[in-house]
Amino acid sequence: MGRDRKFSITELYEHTQALLLEVGYEGFTFSLLAERLHVARGTIYKYFENKDELITAFMIYEMNQFMKKLEQIEEKGDFERQFTYLMEIIFERTEIQELINITKQVNTTNEKTVANQTYFKSMSINMYTCLQNFVQLGKQEGKLNPSLPDTMILGFIFQSVAIPNHFQLPREQWVQSIIEMVSNGIRT
Repeated sequence: MGRDRKFSITELYEHTQALLLEVGYEGFTFSLLAERLHVARGTIYKYFENKDELITAFMIYEMNQFMKKLEQIEEKGDFERQFTYLMEIIFERTEIQELINITKQVNTTNEKTVANQTYFKSMSINMYTCLQNFVQLGKQEGKLNPSLPDTMILGFIFQSVAIPNHFQLPREQWVQSIIEMVSNGIRT
């Protein structure tokens, strides 16, 4: 009755993300995921030993998708265009911060999970390295304060996505307001 259905890695990760955002780490199970995918739970176990292995593999996949876009930043030209592009790709996936926090709950229960977590951390460092030219360009063009450490600037930009939208501003207004604050500060 459809239990032998095949699924793509993209489909698997889309449902993994949706479930993680709906039920969190503790509520996430292969049973729920199998139900969403219309497969037997054992089908997922053919590929992943446990949910921690799956979640860490999913986060590597997400980071790879982000890095593919990020690698295009230098093609955008001057700092202002690069900054706009960076903010666009950061705010395409505002849920990523929540997913990263969920990933911090992962148990290091097997070698594959440990390897995935180590690799994910190295990818995060590579992301910052990839953006060094962006920061240097901003400093050269006088758009970024040269006395601030590069990692502090990048951390500030990336953490801006974690600013909550408590009053449910329209998404465009919320994003534009954050971009304005990151670009120009909060003072008039």
